[in-house]
Amino acid sequence: MRVIRGLHNLRAAHRGCVATIGNFDGVHRGHQAILQQCREHAARWSVPLTVVVFEPQPREFFAGDQAPPRLTRLREKVRLLRDFGAEQVLVLPFNDALRSLTGREFIDQVLIDGLGVKHLVVGDDFRFGCDRRGDFALLAEVGREQGFGVEHTRTFTVDDERVSSSRVRTLLASGNFSAAARLLGRAYSLHGRVVRDQQLGRTIGVPTANLPLMPQPLTLRGVYAVVAELENGERYPAVANVGFRPTVGSERPTLEVHLLDFKGDLYGQRMTVFPCARLRGEVKFDNLEALKAQIERDQTRARHYLTAAIGGQNSADQENAEQEYSLPLASAPLGREAMSSSAVSSNAVSSNTIPSDSSSAGDAADANNG
Repeated sequence: MRVIRGLHNLRAAHRGCVATIGNFDGVHRGHQAILQQCREHAARWSVPLTVVVFEPQPREFFAGDQAPPRLTRLREKVRLLRDFGAEQVLVLPFNDALRSLTGREFIDQVLIDGLGVKHLVVGDDFRFGCDRRGDFALLAEVGREQGFGVEHTRTFTVDDERVSSSRVRTLLASGNFSAAARLLGRAYSLHGRVVRDQQLGRTIGVPTANLPLMPQPLTLRGVYAVVAELENGERYPAVANVGFRPTVGSERPTLEVHLLDFKGDLYGQRMTVFPCARLRGEVKFDNLEALKAQIERDQTRARHYLTAAIGGQNSADQENAEQEYSLPLASAPLGREAMSSSAVSSNAVSSNTIPSDSSSAGDAADANNG
């Protein structure tokens, strides 16, 4: 996998490829189908598959904090693109210079002079260029002139709706992790490296692993029952807070994870966190004692949920999600009536009772900008 940052870093070895362009936020099943479509052409031409993405994403450039939350950081997006067959990723800085290009200038500089494209796969609603002329018709016209093919993406729906990043965001925000996993082809996850923070959790008997998040709008916010995966592949039931920790105050968002039944030092380790069920929203408590009492209730609810879900006491939809993704994914936020107030044995859930995750690529498609 080659990651090329900016047109100035393109070399002769990068030219001659099948390409696609878009945000690819989340690399969901629609994106995966686009990549499959591109792989078929790349195999026929015996050339690499190149994915062109923008950083920041165009809507982030124009809308700032009002832009939709990201599903994946650039690092994770690149990894997923590689997993689904991309051999080159061209990351174009979306800045004033790029946005000032006309549609034809973009085609000439990026696709022809830069990549030497053999075949291009894009959504038929793809738009680009400051002159608003950049569209599928212009690409097809220039392709005929310059000798490269242009093809639109295949349409695919799940539950009679097109798979899109915005649809995944809506499902995640509503706590429907089961349905979101069906669109992603995998369980949704958050990633990061554990850093030293205020270490306040230790003072109230609840040590947490803190993973800084990008200073961007959050896809999730609140307290969740999660499964935490360490670098060595071990998994633990856990409780996580995603947000700004209003009781203690935080200027930037943080993913704060308390692993149940775990003792050890996690500083410096990379961690993957799989949200399974939303327990509640963020709340500012009057004091640390009130915060500690609520954390204990959150732990009990999370432990009960994970134990019951893994034990098969879940709904039919959740059972299907568990079989496909090997995680106890909720199909809706948990109401108080769904949780037992009684304590559950601390040994009820261990890392050995949580099966490993398996991804399903699927074959679906939508426009690249989804």
